[in-house]
Amino acid sequence: MTEQGKPKILIVDDDQYLLDMYVLKFKQAGFDVEAATGSSDALTKIKGGMVPDIILSDVIMMPGMDGFEFIDTVKKSNLAPNACYVILSNMGQQSDIDRGQKIGIDGYIVKASATPSEVVAKVTELIHSRPNAAQ
Repeated sequence: MTEQGKPKILIVDDDQYLLDMYVLKFKQAGFDVEAATGSSDALTKIKGGMVPDIILSDVIMMPGMDGFEFIDTVKKSNLAPNACYVILSNMGQQSDIDRGQKIGIDGYIVKASATPSEVVAKVTELIHSRPNAAQ
């Protein structure tokens, strides 16, 4: 958590319209928000010292590496050891969800099945249900 007590979220998506919308929604919900337009941008931010409480990432069609590879890289490199990892994607096949679970995500949200407000609520629920969550 940031010094203001706001959870810091890194939102990663190659769709600028969706990125802007989710940034706005999470800011309105009291989050400290950083946005990245792809995996490379997100890795640069984290390696540059950003310490997110939550990483919310799309998984497909991002420049450099897809979201699964991005999350796997961050986890294996221990770049954000206490982060809550959530995939936000239109890929909702069970095989995609299984792939996310295999790399250790905390949540998987299908974009088409959730409104932006529901995404914020689900992420809020996930971060507060974690054992190391600040109360």
